Amino acid sequence: MQLSMKLSPVNDDHLTQLMSWFVNEQQLKNWSGPNFDYPFTAESFKRDLRMDSLTSFALLDEGNQFVAFGQYYLRLNCCHLGRLVVNPSLRGKGIIAQLIQALVESGKQTLAVSSCSLFVLADNKSAITAYQKSGFSMATYPELIPLDNCLYMTM
Repeated sequence: MQLSMKLSPVNDDHLTQLMSWFVNEQQLKNWSGPNFDYPFTAESFKRDLRMDSLTSFALLDEGNQFVAFGQYYLRLNCCHLGRLVVNPSLRGKGIIAQLIQALVESGKQTLAVSSCSLFVLADNKSAITAYQKSGFSMATYPELIPLDNCLYMTM
């Protein structure tokens, strides 16, 4: 049974919780990509998330608890999903599928596009499986991907 979840603007309380989900530099880099300070402060984390230029969302459960985070932006005429993460204590419950569905619906409408894309590290097998279950498949990126071990997926 899927719980009813909704996207919400990210607030400072969400960011504080989000920062606690990464306990070491490798976890952070695997999620964020290479351009994040570690160790981070609240200010550097917010800056490195590019909150001023990327559309960012908290996924809230029925009790308004923050359960997941994601961003999207226009990239190569696709709604490009980025920095998707579920609260570590809630993983394996199908929340990522709800996050992806909500971001895809919002992003396609807001950006007026019909397709979506994302990057994923090749060794992140659980994420690849989740993305495939949500309708994404491997694709060839038309440019050089500036990150080693990185795959491109589209929907």
